[in-house]
This record gives sequence, structure tokens and C-alpha cells, in this order.
Amino acid sequence: MSHKLSLILIAIGLSFGAEAGFAQDPFYRGKVLRIIVGFPAGGGYDTYSRFLSRHMGKFIPGNPTIVVENMSGAGSMISANHIFRVAKADGLTMGHFIGGLFLQQILGKPGIEFDARKFEYIGAPAQDNFIIGVSKTSGVTSVQQWLATKTIVKFGGAGFGSGTDDIPVIVREVLGVPIQMVAGYKGTADIRLAFNAGEIHGIGNSWQSMRSTWRKELETGEVNIVLQAALKSHPELTKYPLAGDLAKNDDGRKLLQAVFQVHGASVRPYLLPPNTPKDRVQILRKAFWDTINDGDFLGEARKGNLEINPVNGEELAKSVQGVLQLESGLVGRLKEILR
Repeated sequence: MSHKLSLILIAIGLSFGAEAGFAQDPFYRGKVLRIIVGFPAGGGYDTYSRFLSRHMGKFIPGNPTIVVENMSGAGSMISANHIFRVAKADGLTMGHFIGGLFLQQILGKPGIEFDARKFEYIGAPAQDNFIIGVSKTSGVTSVQQWLATKTIVKFGGAGFGSGTDDIPVIVREVLGVPIQMVAGYKGTADIRLAFNAGEIHGIGNSWQSMRSTWRKELETGEVNIVLQAALKSHPELTKYPLAGDLAKNDDGRKLLQAVFQVHGASVRPYLLPPNTPKDRVQILRKAFWDTINDGDFLGEARKGNLEINPVNGEELAKSVQGVLQLESGLVGRLKEILR
């Protein structure tokens, strides 16, 4: 082989080697991954996202920077529509909004511009257990006393699709507790401010969020838990009754179960826009799961009193599909209730 030919072959080999190296360079290297949170800073959704953003980057090949951006409004529907219609399907924008909007999609809520069947699901850090809490100044000490005295309690809400609204309203409908909804708050952080200012006296919220962001109110007794609005009792709340046990008939129990399911496993979804490349979906699913099981992340979550009870991407997708396949009779009834 001539010296000249050898040089040519070496050059070709180096060229192919450079191209292969370039092709293997992680997509996320030097990139910024944004998490769009559908509620203001300070609430439970924002808190989970900021914890996640501090740890997840090290599990993504290329170690991108992860930033959290808040896009609040309409009970997080604005952010959901943004992820579906505006965000690029390039794996660099991840959404986190209230999963109750999936139920609102099949109920035909005006303003919804997304189809939940088309999102790419990454996972959820926790499955929520909702509670009904009332202020000490309301005079309500238990659900039985509340039902007996018929004391009207004002509850703060962020809009239907959010558990702050769906949960109190379905409990009011089925159990007959006298709740007056005051809607329009941007999120649970604003509801907490209104609660502390005496504008409202009740909250429907997840225990996972309450134990982290309402710690002072719980420790001082300013808020009293009177009811669990969940499918099963939480280990830390066993002394409080389950709403389903107080329902008077099967139809009522089915209505409660439908809404509690929506605000349980699928309530805290992390997801990507439709048509995001499958390889990037899988990268982020694995990175999410590795983060959720990481010792440093779990340690910080414990310090922040943030419960981790996760659902992986595949399970989350199945849970959402289950919501979307709700039987027509329940859909019609819920349309009347959650208007």
C-alpha cells in the first residue's frame, strides 16, 4: 500500500470517528430543560418541581441545566394549553399542572385546548390524599358536628379541575356539608394567604401539600382536619373519617370515587408535549425515576416534609387513560355537579 493511500485511509477513518463521536454526544449537553408549573411559586406543585430541578439534571446524559418557570392562571389550564399547543416537542419543555384537568376535558370545560391522550407522560412524584380542613375560628370541630350545626364555611378555590374546588364541591353534593366556594385564587399559596387573613375558613387540599406548605397552620391548630377525601386512609390521618364511609348510597360513593381517583394517582403529572421524540421521552422517564429513588433527593424531601409516593411514566399514562374512559352515566352527573 502506498504512503499516499495510507494517509487517505487514515483521514477517512478519522472523519468517520469524528462523526460517530459527534452522533454520540448527548442531546442534552449544554441545553436548558424548563419545567413549566401551572401555579404560582410557594405552592405544592412549585415545591415539588424545585426539589426535582435541583437533582434530576445529574441523571440526564449531558447534565442539562433545569429551571422552573411559573405560568399560573385558570387553575393551571393556561399552562396545560401552552404545553399542548405552544411548547416545542423537542424534549426541552416539561409541564406540571393539576391532573384534575383530565376529568374536565371529558366534562367539556370551556377553554381546554388539549387532548390528554396525546401527551407524553414522565411520571408523578406523589399520589395525593385530599383532606377537608377548616379554620379554628369557624367553630367546626368535626364533620359530625358540622353536619348537625349546618355552619356555612367559605372555601377558597383555584377553579374547577383543581382539587381545591372539585373535592369540596363533590363532598358538599354527596354528604350535604354546607360549603360556600369562593373561587378565583391563583393557587394554594394564595388560598393560604386568604385563609390567614380571615377571608375564607376552609380548604380542600392534598395532605402531601398541606404537611409541607401549611406546617405553621397545622402546628398551631389554626386549621383543623375534619375529613379525608380519598379512596383509602393515609397512615398519618387514620383518626379522621373517610368521606366514602359517610355516603348514603352507592351512587354517592361512585361519584366520590371518580373524583378522588382523578385527584389521586394522576393529580401531579410531569409530562411532555405531543410528538416529543420517543428516545427523549425514555431518557426523561428514566432520569425522573432515578431521581425519585436517589438518596440525596429523598433526604431533601424529608427535610422539606415533602411526601414521595411515586408513579412511573407508564403507570401514569394508564391512570390518565382510565380517567378518560369514565362511564357516561357518571360523566353526565359530574357535569351537573362540577359546572
